[in-house]
Amino acid sequence: MLTLDHLVFAGTDIEEMSAAYGSKYNLKAVFGGNHEAWGTYNYLAYFSNNAYIEWLGINNLKQANASDSPLIKHLTYHLKNNQIGLFQFALQTKNLDQYLRHFEKNNIPYTGPYNGSRKLTNGKTITWRMLFPTYDYKKETLPFLIEWDQPENERINVSLVNPSAITEIKYGGTSLENFLHIYNLPFKKRLRNSVRLKNTTLIFKDDNGLELKIE
Repeated sequence: MLTLDHLVFAGTDIEEMSAAYGSKYNLKAVFGGNHEAWGTYNYLAYFSNNAYIEWLGINNLKQANASDSPLIKHLTYHLKNNQIGLFQFALQTKNLDQYLRHFEKNNIPYTGPYNGSRKLTNGKTITWRMLFPTYDYKKETLPFLIEWDQPENERINVSLVNPSAITEIKYGGTSLENFLHIYNLPFKKRLRNSVRLKNTTLIFKDDNGLELKIE
């Protein structure tokens, strides 16, 4: 079963952005680290339902513009067009290769897997892989799949986890039926216009926006 891994906000001053969000929702947000290969960095807020918010910014524009990562291309497009805010989210799987086979078998276009890494403030480097169903980031959003190489207790300091949880995501990037097909979810996971992930509920709506609910 898929798990909500994290939601991604685009920002030009992500330290200020994460602090303002933290003040509004009584959250502790911290500097995450640098993605040296992509020219980006992030601030993070962890939640009790094993998900987090990522505020993603650029600290090396030349490097970011040269990146082949669909996420970084999506980010640079939003920032060039002054579109600040929530724009993407990731679903965690423990078997990314299974999704590769699913995409190939069902002729679902995709790119990746892409390798990612980030150096933590304690000097340790964490690594992961990402797989992207193909989408036009100028018009729509399809969440990407992520598989971590380290267990959660090695990636996240429990003292940084906020007591609140991300209980809902409202999403309009595709139809519910197409979502179930792309992400290989059984029909029984459907509940009217929503899908229950392992740690939150994904509610489908008509417009292409993206919203979250914190409780």
